[in-house]
Amino acid sequence: MAAQIIYREVAPHKDLSPFIDAFWTVSGANTADQQDRILPDGCVDIIFNAGPAFITEQGITRMDSGEAYLVGTMTRYKEMVRPPGTRLIGIRFRPGGFSCFYDPALLRSTADRTVLFDRSLFPPTAERWLSPSLHCTTDPAAMLNRFFLDRLNPSSCDLLPLLSDIRHQNGRLTVDQLAKRHFMTIRRMERLFGLHLALGPKEFINFTRFQSALAAIRHRRGKTLLDIACEHGYYDHAHLSNAFRKHTGSAPTDI
Repeated sequence: MAAQIIYREVAPHKDLSPFIDAFWTVSGANTADQQDRILPDGCVDIIFNAGPAFITEQGITRMDSGEAYLVGTMTRYKEMVRPPGTRLIGIRFRPGGFSCFYDPALLRSTADRTVLFDRSLFPPTAERWLSPSLHCTTDPAAMLNRFFLDRLNPSSCDLLPLLSDIRHQNGRLTVDQLAKRHFMTIRRMERLFGLHLALGPKEFINFTRFQSALAAIRHRRGKTLLDIACEHGYYDHAHLSNAFRKHTGSAPTDI
């Protein structure tokens, strides 16, 4: 039997949940390197590597032990090699949520990239979550909740209503339509998306449409891929397949 990589997730405090999706850890008892593919979710993560160094982003980026990293808005898959003794702790921010706690300038040019993050900005007690001796006596989620509740500034991101609208429409609207719905110029909207996501509005709309199509494929009941493609605004099966290969590295039939 192959050794497991264990993923654990904890929901944040209810006042944080509009901005933070989850606190999470990854640990493994694997005795050899293990290949892994991470599918995109449109979120931003801060990750602390408490285990050995490893390579991610198709061999481009090395995540060193004892360092914190910022993973920018994910719209494309990542491949990594998890070494024996993997130990990670992360905070996954919902789209637009990072700016409610940190300077959004930190996100500049980070979309689909992993960059070194100032460790002094990472929750100082977060690593304790990975300490087995504390699992029974300490609530690490409470530490993280206190840290982020103290930093929370909801008024710092006026992009959130636009993102909510895009999700509600399943990505089935144009940039021009979105701007008109929110009484905003396209230029201002592009600046907001660039600041808070390091993406353009069209890119995020297209990614949201892909997410909706992915969910439909995973839960389809008698529908063909062509049916799903047409329902989600793709020209045909080939158009849908191209989007899936871009975002996941796989064809829709492999999901």
